[in-house]
Amino acid sequence: MLKKMALTPVEREKITDGMRKIQSARASLEDVDPSKIPEFEALEDCLEDADQNLGAALKVPSEKKE
Repeated sequence: MLKKMALTPVEREKITDGMRKIQSARASLEDVDPSKIPEFEALEDCLEDADQNLGAALKVPSEKKE
């Protein structure tokens, strides 16, 4: 069984940045006609899943310097 390692501050920052970009992409699609984008619902589902997974990754406790 693998032990989960805590995220470093740099890793947390990178994940947070990616999550914000995904949230921005999701928001930008709100005003787009879904009929104009192939597989629009699948795209929305993918972005939502990615957002949730990155958010879950951030719930892992960060490393603390002692």
